[in-house]
Amino acid sequence: MDLASTQAACKALFASAFGGPADIVVAAPGRVNLIGEHTDYNEGYVMPFCIGRYTVVVARKVKGSTTCRVVSSNAGGGAVAQFPGDASLKPCARGAPDSWTNYMRGVVAQYLPLIAGQTCGFEAAVVSTVPLGGGLSSSASLEVATATMLEHLYALPSDPVAKALRCQQCEHTFCATPCGIMDQFVSACGMAGHALLIDCRKPYATEQVPLDDPDLALLVANSNVKHELSGSEYPDRVRQCQEACAALRKHGHPGVQFLRDATPQMLASLEGKVPDLTLRRARHGVTEDLRTLKAKAALQRGAYAEVGQCMLQSHNSLRDDYQVSTPELDALVDIAMSVDGVYGARMTGGGFGGCTVTLLKASALPRLLAAIDEQYPKRCQGQTATCFATTPHRGAMVLQQNEGVTPASRSTAALVLAAAAAAAVALLAAKAAARR
Repeated sequence: MDLASTQAACKALFASAFGGPADIVVAAPGRVNLIGEHTDYNEGYVMPFCIGRYTVVVARKVKGSTTCRVVSSNAGGGAVAQFPGDASLKPCARGAPDSWTNYMRGVVAQYLPLIAGQTCGFEAAVVSTVPLGGGLSSSASLEVATATMLEHLYALPSDPVAKALRCQQCEHTFCATPCGIMDQFVSACGMAGHALLIDCRKPYATEQVPLDDPDLALLVANSNVKHELSGSEYPDRVRQCQEACAALRKHGHPGVQFLRDATPQMLASLEGKVPDLTLRRARHGVTEDLRTLKAKAALQRGAYAEVGQCMLQSHNSLRDDYQVSTPELDALVDIAMSVDGVYGARMTGGGFGGCTVTLLKASALPRLLAAIDEQYPKRCQGQTATCFATTPHRGAMVLQQNEGVTPASRSTAALVLAAAAAAAVALLAAKAAARR
């Protein structure tokens, strides 16, 4: 679905669940990280862009209420969930049917101190076309959309950077994910036709980098495979990076607080003094920052082959040193690099499944799609990849407000809800296939 269709589906869901008119329609996109992976929590550099897949929220304020009622076509079986909009608000237990609401609960908790009376009550419907579990930040898009909704429902100051930081705190406090700032930041601050270079050290300087050459294409390929994790993989890598910084301080480099502060020469001095695994994790963080800055400069010059080389080096580092790639992601990168006209490819997102991103000549796009369609199932036990081409899109936005928001007609609602249900069934089928 395009954004207009997603908006229509969300209006229909709101009308079905709550009835009557809404006050506002907002949207926030998912993202693809062109380069700069697992560097944001090391206060390094990242260069993501917003994709044309959005989470749309249709909502209205319920005056005098301190209950938040929400429904999603993507989670919770389409049932209305509710939680308190006051100081008693807490996270839902992990794995519970309503656990998806933690991405909204946590944002509400961040905004309550700013709202008059420190309470709120609203009804909201959520429809998203950001693939779940694909490493494209479906959670951040929901958080940023929720934040944008609250800012406009309650006439709060709207600062994209502050919004991103509040959404990051939602992940930390309500979702138990010690993530960096990248996902929320680009969803809040992205600009159409540009990648966003983010310096993940305060005060979070940014630079919009043009990525709008009509002769270029960007392909996202979802491996449709998510490997079973224990839950410690992400925190383990955060800890290993911190251990590497502590070792550098111990061995003569007191200024290294984060891997952002280290150099390859400093890391070389640790050989034989720290576990090899710690050294490899640190090597990825340090070299990934250098690659990201090099890719940004090359992109500004139009040196696409150089950008592509940085992307491939990034993937190899994520595979070998950071160990977050998978055979399926490796296969997608290998297939892409075998196609004439491809500049570079890499896994994108946290890893252990999800997606790759490929930078290529627009004329090469049909060849790459055909190669993936033919070769990926052969290399990955019959698995198929879901691909879509994209361009950098705009970040969070208000689509409609006040009298412009009207419920869909009953016939339109029925048609759109049927389409949403079909999409949900397809998603469940894809997940089942991935588990097989």
